[in-house]
Amino acid sequence: MFRPEEMLKLEIITLNRYKDTLLTYLHEEGVVEIREVNVDIAQNDSPNEFHRKAASYSITISRLADFLKAYKKSAGGGIKSFIFPPEPVRKTYRYEGIEKLIKDVEAFLSIVEPEIKAVEGKITSTQTEIERIKGDMAVLELLSWLDLDVSYLRSTDMLEIVVGTVDKNRFRALVDDVKGATEGRFTVVSKEFKDKVMVVFLFLKEDYEKANPVLAKHSLERIEVPEGNGTPKELLKVYEEKLESKERELEAARKDAEMLAKRYYEDVRFYQELMENERDKASVLPMLARTNMTFAMTGWAPRNRVNSIIEGIRRVTEGKVYIHVKDPSEEELDEIPIKLKNPKWARPFEMLTEMYGVPKYNEFDPTPIIAFTYSFFFGFMLTDFFYGLIVGVVAALLVKGHRRFNDGTYKFAYTLLISSLFTMGMGALFGSYFGNAGDVVLQYITGNPSAHFPRIADALRDPMFVLILALAIGLAHLFTGYTLGFIVRWKNKDKMGAILEQLPWMIIILSIVLFATKNPVLAMPAKGLFGLGLILFAVGEIVANGGLAGLMIISDFFGFVGTWLSYARLMALALATSGIAMVVNVLVAMVWGIKISAVPLGIVLGLIVFIGGQLFSTAINALGAFVHSLRLQYVEFFGTFYSGEGKPFEPFRAKREVSKLEVEVEA
Repeated sequence: MFRPEEMLKLEIITLNRYKDTLLTYLHEEGVVEIREVNVDIAQNDSPNEFHRKAASYSITISRLADFLKAYKKSAGGGIKSFIFPPEPVRKTYRYEGIEKLIKDVEAFLSIVEPEIKAVEGKITSTQTEIERIKGDMAVLELLSWLDLDVSYLRSTDMLEIVVGTVDKNRFRALVDDVKGATEGRFTVVSKEFKDKVMVVFLFLKEDYEKANPVLAKHSLERIEVPEGNGTPKELLKVYEEKLESKERELEAARKDAEMLAKRYYEDVRFYQELMENERDKASVLPMLARTNMTFAMTGWAPRNRVNSIIEGIRRVTEGKVYIHVKDPSEEELDEIPIKLKNPKWARPFEMLTEMYGVPKYNEFDPTPIIAFTYSFFFGFMLTDFFYGLIVGVVAALLVKGHRRFNDGTYKFAYTLLISSLFTMGMGALFGSYFGNAGDVVLQYITGNPSAHFPRIADALRDPMFVLILALAIGLAHLFTGYTLGFIVRWKNKDKMGAILEQLPWMIIILSIVLFATKNPVLAMPAKGLFGLGLILFAVGEIVANGGLAGLMIISDFFGFVGTWLSYARLMALALATSGIAMVVNVLVAMVWGIKISAVPLGIVLGLIVFIGGQLFSTAINALGAFVHSLRLQYVEFFGTFYSGEGKPFEPFRAKREVSKLEVEVEA
């Protein structure tokens, strides 16, 4: 706790014939981050033909999976499946090498791919034909004002017929220009439609070449006359029958697709996952170094897993392997991957730390601290017992439903669940139960207009108390951060930085606390500490900034003051929560007594306003508490000691949702 997992560096050399088995073993274990081997006497490895096939088949199968997924009938769904998602069934594949796997995939595709592509092609072509028919029908509707056979609108050996639309304000100029170009040898029929005019031009073949540039000049949009004989209205009936026929074909093809999805989707997903993992395995090959007979690899692994990893490597290589394990050197500190190590209760909060950035190997891991401070700040800002209860119930359901997946939803819900407990506690301390609704009910029950739930203070009536409390909490939070920063710098042999950059603020904060006691006995020690802190702070600025020290002293000091005052947001959001809840309660009181004859309509309206308003208030204020609690960690707290510039541990790990690999290794 407070420190990342200890990491060791592994250097491995073994025979080429064990490469696939060794990489598969490490991929399934998922505890080693592979790094590139830097050597001059060997060459980097590269994917072979089977790895290239795996990458190609991964793309092919992904396309098949996407098609089948669109036609797969989902079981369940909705809120229930989101809260309690079903665990996917995992099929086992007996892995005997990439060559055997590729052959199995090819055999599978030889059966499945033609069937799926035939149905996919049928659906695509039918959809295209339907769109073409709909387009032709739209044209026929436009031409329905012409009561003549559409065959007369097609060009002949002697005549060129052009059908199209042109802007209404350009039609007259178009006709005049065509008349001039053809010396009046043309016929035109037109019909106005809003801001467009539909026209039919009839030209002699020899005049068409002269008229065509004029048509283009006036932006005539040509219309392709649909095939068939008869008037537009008669042809519309024919095309409607064609459309109905094609839609029946499409529906039949979609049913075929649904049958294929039911039959093959799970298998396609299974082979898709196998191929994606093989592609992932191949991605590390360029990091390896090889000769004709051997290959070398290096990587980082947690100390507590190294012994079991070495045992596994010796097993899969039949002992024909060289393994060198070493502790990281000072020069490698910035290269060490960071794997956070926390007790079970704090692990979900690692998500919040990682959102900002993981610590360096020689820094503190702040996760256990923010597990408390984030939850406490959230509760302080939301500050209502029933709001906390609502958030807690939702979070508890999500935690229960997603615990076995340990996914992002589980981690986020867990942080909300802990935060909701703090919210209920703070709500009880401030006597807030849906704002002042609890007091209103209590007064109604007891008949005492001054009755109220016990509380340390009313946030709305005593905001100064809440502000002072928030600023005191801010000082404690900042002091913790500066203390951690002092310890980190001192342990990392940056004693000057610890004394001149961290210690001054620790002393100044202590002096502020002494001043706040208003004890005359502590006044002199408080002044002495404040002066000492200012002197150390000024010296640090002079050392760091030289001639600009004067400006930086003013800037950084007031920067500290601004950071401290930023904790006033604890009060602001607590007041906002109470204020919005009270407004909802006032609105309910306004409509509660409304009656129409003997019907108490106000009660119904009041319940709707109360439930809807309080749920809205819970959601909007919980969102504000989430965001601002994070800000107090990331900006104010982390700014005192934490860089977050470490490199996250990214192990070479298989992604298994629907597949499980069974690797046979000789003992």
